[in-house]
Amino acid sequence: MLSWKLNPSLAVMPCERAWVEVDLTALADNVRQIKRLLSPATELMAIVKADAYGHGAVLIARTVLQHGASWLGVATIFEGIELREAGIQAPILLLGATNTPEQVRAIAHWQLQPTLCTPQQAQMFSKTLATINCSLPVHLKIDTGMSRLGVPWQQAIELVQLINHLPHLRVASVYSHLATSDSSDPRTMYRQQARYQEVMAYLQKLGSPLPKLHLANSAATLSDPSMHYDLVRVGLAIYGLYPASHLQGKVNLKPVLQVKARVTQVKTIQPGTGVSYGHLYVANRETHLAVVGIGYADGVPRGLSNRMNVLVRGQRIPQIGAITMDQLMLDVSKIPDLREGEVVTLIGQDGAEQISVDNWATMLDTIAWEVLCGFKHRLPRVPVGNSLSLNSPQNFTYYRCFLGNPGNS
Repeated sequence: MLSWKLNPSLAVMPCERAWVEVDLTALADNVRQIKRLLSPATELMAIVKADAYGHGAVLIARTVLQHGASWLGVATIFEGIELREAGIQAPILLLGATNTPEQVRAIAHWQLQPTLCTPQQAQMFSKTLATINCSLPVHLKIDTGMSRLGVPWQQAIELVQLINHLPHLRVASVYSHLATSDSSDPRTMYRQQARYQEVMAYLQKLGSPLPKLHLANSAATLSDPSMHYDLVRVGLAIYGLYPASHLQGKVNLKPVLQVKARVTQVKTIQPGTGVSYGHLYVANRETHLAVVGIGYADGVPRGLSNRMNVLVRGQRIPQIGAITMDQLMLDVSKIPDLREGEVVTLIGQDGAEQISVDNWATMLDTIAWEVLCGFKHRLPRVPVGNSLSLNSPQNFTYYRCFLGNPGNS
């Protein structure tokens, strides 16, 4: 994330060529709606890894914690440190693996909470923590069918017992991750849940209090309250997207992210003129062409070349020619008076028209998660839809465009 040393008294900053708008009002509403699905005893962990799925981790974390989330989930130690350096004190679960003493010391210093998956990892943590006279809450991940991180569910009890006998470690939770919760066929999800339940039942027989239990991701949170347990881990849904079409209607989610850019040049080309690298597009008539300051280095996939539309003045406008690293071209013939500096919406709503992350994912034969995580850090994240004070130093972590409203042409 770009960080600028700004003087809050400055009235004008340069306007960017392209940016991501983050609607904090929509984000807060999504969190509140998800909280209504949960019992009072179930906590909400907001997953803010991968820079909060491209939305800006610190900004998102602060907002979700204000509106009902009580935990944060990240993938890496660096992501956790970024939140701590921003002054965020909420518990942070590291969902990824950590395997070196240096990582353990960093986790302890920054008061992060690690995931443990193997006996060797647990022993290394205990030995390293002994050298700095520190104890840590740890979270045991069991593999119930994802075949990714986690101790095999058949061996989970032995690992719990080992951790319970190791100094400097305390099992704070036992969790697993669902592989097919977004499928309309729930059988595999329930098979995983049954394995998870079997482990929990055996832990109860041991007589010690159960740690915190969590299994549900966004899809499971939306689909079945029996998956909620003590905590749910919600990523995509807080950002206003549904993990699968059959889950729409469970709550009324609102997309948080919009991607916008400015027209940098307008020109007219003649029939037979090629456009962009390789001349993948050749004009068959006199064409009004607009160059827009955004490209694949910003996260607009080159695979959308000659396929995507954008929104300009509430109208769908075709993109033409190969998308380049920093720029793309549009056929704006139906807006002959288009001016340089006008705003183009690549993802989001303009008037009655809307282009969604799911639209891009369908064209690219991928998933919404990948599209969101593709928007690069050189696109400033601009918070909108919220009364956050521009004079608050925390908001200057994010590059703000003060030269007019980025949403207006």
